[in-house]
Amino acid sequence: MVQVQTYLNVADNSGAKTILCIRILGSSRKIAKTGDVIIGVVKTAIPNMNVKRSDVVRAVVVRTKKVIQRPDGLAVRFDDN
Repeated sequence: MVQVQTYLNVADNSGAKTILCIRILGSSRKIAKTGDVIIGVVKTAIPNMNVKRSDVVRAVVVRTKKVIQRPDGLAVRFDDN
């Protein structure tokens, strides 16, 4: 689960390494789960890439530490957010 002010590792090749969640899109929810869209600020980035530090970006949450219980009984958990 991701709240506002949570630092997240980026899992794509945009050039950003970590972002800070500043808003969760949708209704007035306080927690984002896997598949939710958030707005974040790039905190660290790879040099000479499209995304720079302090850019505001939209992102989709793809991994969380919180266990996801699937209907067939399988539990999915990741090491980091």
